[in-house]
Amino acid sequence: MAEKAKIIWVYAVTALFLVINFYLVLEKDFYWFFLLPLLLIVLYYYLVSLDKVVLFITFFTPLAVNISNLDMGLGISLPTEPLMLGVVLLFSANLILHKKYDKRVANHPVSYIIYTSLLWMLLTTFTSELPIVSLKYFISRIWFVVPFYFLAALMFKNVANIKKFFWLYISGLLIVILYTLIQHSKFGFEEEAGHWVMSPFYNDHTAYGAALAIYFPVIVGFLFYPGLSKPLRMLNFFVLLIFIAAIILSYGRAAWISIIIAFAVFIMVMLRIKFYWLVIAGMVFLGIFFTFQHQILDSLEKNKQDSSANFVEHVQSITNISSDASNLERINRWQAALRMFNDRPVVGWGPGTYQFVYAPYQRSKEKTIISTNLGDKGNAHSEYLGPLSEMGLIGMLIVLIMFSMIIYTGLKVYKRGNREVKFLSMMTTLGLITYMTHGLLNNFLDTDKLSVPFWGFTAVLVALDVYHTGKEKNKVSKIAE
Repeated sequence: MAEKAKIIWVYAVTALFLVINFYLVLEKDFYWFFLLPLLLIVLYYYLVSLDKVVLFITFFTPLAVNISNLDMGLGISLPTEPLMLGVVLLFSANLILHKKYDKRVANHPVSYIIYTSLLWMLLTTFTSELPIVSLKYFISRIWFVVPFYFLAALMFKNVANIKKFFWLYISGLLIVILYTLIQHSKFGFEEEAGHWVMSPFYNDHTAYGAALAIYFPVIVGFLFYPGLSKPLRMLNFFVLLIFIAAIILSYGRAAWISIIIAFAVFIMVMLRIKFYWLVIAGMVFLGIFFTFQHQILDSLEKNKQDSSANFVEHVQSITNISSDASNLERINRWQAALRMFNDRPVVGWGPGTYQFVYAPYQRSKEKTIISTNLGDKGNAHSEYLGPLSEMGLIGMLIVLIMFSMIIYTGLKVYKRGNREVKFLSMMTTLGLITYMTHGLLNNFLDTDKLSVPFWGFTAVLVALDVYHTGKEKNKVSKIAE
C-alpha cells in the first residue's frame, strides 16, 4: 500500500506540474516553469553533494551565455556564474561552521600565491579608479577560484573525478564545436566568418581557440592513456579528429602557437632538460628580444601578409605588424597598458578597469580600423600587461610567480608520480602551458570559459602533488577504482 501511495503521489505531482506548465505557456506565454525540476535537482545536490554541482557547472560552462551591461561594467554568464556563487556561499559556510580544510592543500605553495593574488586584488580594488567594476571583478575571481581550485582540489583526491572533470567540459565543448562547424559551413568555412560563428557560446574565435588548445593535450594524452579499452581509445581518436578540425577552422593563430609551444615543452621534458634551463632559456630569449628589438621590429614590419582563409598565408600573417589589423590592435592595446602603468606603477587603475580607462592612452598613429574609445572591444589582450596596468608591477609579478609555480608543480609531479600520475600531470601541465602562452596575446581569466579549466587544471596538479605522489603514490590505483 505504501508503494502504491508513492506511485499515486508521483503521478499526481507530475500531472499537476504539466497542467501548471501548459497554463503558463498557453495563457501567460511563460516558459521558465519547465526548468523547475532541474532547479530542484540542483538544489538537492547543493545540500548533499557539492562536488556534483561543480561537475554540473563544468559541463555547462562551454554552453553558458554571457549577459552583459558594459555601461555599468557588469556582466554575468548564465547559468554557470550564479551556480558558482552558490557553491562559494555553501563552501564558505561549511568552512566557518566546521573549521576544517585539508592543510596539505591549504599550505601548498600554489595556494599561498593564490592567497597573495587575491589579497593584492582586494587591496587594489580599494584604490581603483572604478571601485564597482573592480569589486565585481574581485567577486567573480572568488567564485572561479573557490569552486574550481579549493573545492576541486579536494574532489581530485579521487582520480576518477579528474577524468570526469576533463570529459564533462570536453563534452560540452563538443556540442559547441558541432554547432560552430554547422554554422561555419553555411559560409563556406570562410576566415572572416570563423571569427564569430561560435557566438553566443564564445565571444569570438580567440576565446574559442584558447579553450580548444587547453584541452588538446588532454585529448592526445587520453589517446595513449594506460588501461584504456579499445572502444574508448577509438572514441577518443574520433574526438581528437573533431578537435583538430575545430582548431584549424577557428583561425586562431594564438591557439596554433600555444599548441606548438606546448609540444616543444613536451619534447624538452622527454629529453629530461631541467626546469631551470627552461627558465634561463626564456630569460635569454627575452634579453635578446629587448636588446635587438628595433632590428626585430624592422624585420617584422616587412611582412605584409594579412589574415587569410589560406592556411599557409594565415600562418605567415602571425608576424605581420605592418598591415594586419588584429596584430596592430594588440600592439595598440599593449602600448596603452604600458602608458597606464607609467602613470600608476604601484597599484594600477584597478582590477577589470582597463577597457574603461585605456582610451586616452592610445596614440592616433597606433590606432587601427578596429580601435575604439567606447570601451566595448575588450581588454589589454595580455595576461601579463593587463595586470600590470590594472594592479601595478606587483600584480604582474604575482601572475608570473604563480604561473611559474604551477608549471614547476606539474613537472615535479611528473617526475615523482607513477605511470598514471605521469600521464595526468603531463596532460594537465601542457594544457596550462597552452593557456599561459596564449596569455601573451589574450587574457580570458575574467571569463568562466577559461577560468574553469585554468583553475581546475591547477587544482589537478596540486591534488596530484598532495595526494598521489610520495607516500600516497601507491594508493592511486585503489583511489581510481
